[in-house]
Amino acid sequence: MDINDFLIDEEITMLEAMELLDKVAKKVLFVSKDGKLIGALTDGDVRRWILKKGNLDAKVKCIANYNPKYIYENDRARAKEFLKRYSVEALPVVDEDMHITSIVFWNDKEIISKNKLNIPVVIMAGGLGTRLYPYTKILPKPLIPIGEIPIAEHIINRFHQSGCNNFFLIVNHKKNMIKAYFNEIEKDYNINYIDEDKPLGTGGGLSLLKGMIDSTFILSNCDILIEEDYEKIYRFHKREKNLITMVCSLKSIKIPYGVIGIGENGEIESMREKPEISFITNTGMYMAEPKIIEELDSNLEIAFPDIIEKYRQLGDKIGVYPISENSWMDMGQPDEMERMRKRLNYNE
Repeated sequence: MDINDFLIDEEITMLEAMELLDKVAKKVLFVSKDGKLIGALTDGDVRRWILKKGNLDAKVKCIANYNPKYIYENDRARAKEFLKRYSVEALPVVDEDMHITSIVFWNDKEIISKNKLNIPVVIMAGGLGTRLYPYTKILPKPLIPIGEIPIAEHIINRFHQSGCNNFFLIVNHKKNMIKAYFNEIEKDYNINYIDEDKPLGTGGGLSLLKGMIDSTFILSNCDILIEEDYEKIYRFHKREKNLITMVCSLKSIKIPYGVIGIGENGEIESMREKPEISFITNTGMYMAEPKIIEELDSNLEIAFPDIIEKYRQLGDKIGVYPISENSWMDMGQPDEMERMRKRLNYNE
């Protein structure tokens, strides 16, 4: 289904709206004007109208709720929290102009996006996952479960919901387990496995993709979830004519100690009790042009940030797309993995 299936005009009749509610089977429709959210109509609204013996030929505008619940794109990661708070079946996600970009549904956590971003996605899935030991003694990091499915499947599902259908998994450690899992599940997207015979770092494995990708592509680590509008990131990347766009998040950390500044004479110069510092950090997701794949030395171990620095020194345009801290989930360490599970409402 597409977002447009859930949008109605306020001038249609209640009878027409009822037919559409039956068709989408999601208990809610959203009233829009010029593509902008202006109201909502639920099956409960229709029931109450019928019980009042309202005319079914009446226009939707006679009964629609013109103060609907919604969230902005920057709060998309908190959609499930808002669904609980408002006790609604579905929540539209809107941009700053109130255009509906996606709809989050309560019963199946589905996000339906009108954006169709069909570009290749490369996922670095070959690392040892040493920070997640002892979990990774048994499972490769991409298969560590967050709820009922592994982290790599969560990542793929989010890109797939935005229209991406072609995935490249660069695999090494316990690669046969990864292949076996994805070969067994039902899926309507394509996975290409790229075997890394020796560790090539977070960037070197891209050299194994020479001749396979000829368009802008997404590169992602296999231990992060980015709750953002990927189409919007892509448009920014193309509009700015970047060679690489690094998706970065604001991060705030409260230091649990008093911080003392000492002057040259050994005296205390300043004191700050448990200060909070904020900074911009790399999330591990990028938009990039295929040129960087073709120009990589084959079988050379290199980190992707080093590739970025090389092109930056050469004068190529490297951009940053900032997102909120709530839009980034990282499971690189056990405590962060537990926070991710809680954020996704998988309390184990």
